[in-house]
Amino acid sequence: MNRSWRALSFTAFIMREIMDNPLEDETASSRLKQVGLMSVLYCMHVGDQPLTLAAITAETGLTRGGVYETIAYLLKRGLLDETEIKNALGRGKARRFSIPEGIFERIRQFERSSR
Repeated sequence: MNRSWRALSFTAFIMREIMDNPLEDETASSRLKQVGLMSVLYCMHVGDQPLTLAAITAETGLTRGGVYETIAYLLKRGLLDETEIKNALGRGKARRFSIPEGIFERIRQFERSSR
């Protein structure tokens, strides 16, 4: 599947996962923010940019707290994975996020079944 169809499939899948399955403690505004952030994260992912708080804040202009608040919901939903890594200076801890391969597999399965 070409790149633009993949991006469209990813966005549609993420939007349905978030909008159709509200969590108990979130608002509609929060769900929309999650959809938007996942779109940014997907673009960063396909552009081989690291999905770290520093990179995400640089890309979005949001504060670290604002980014992590939204990411916490995405982690709770299983739409992101989190790994602790050493920070750029090699001394402290940092978090790296990734989009689980299972999401891409579910999209591929749907694509194959619709042919």
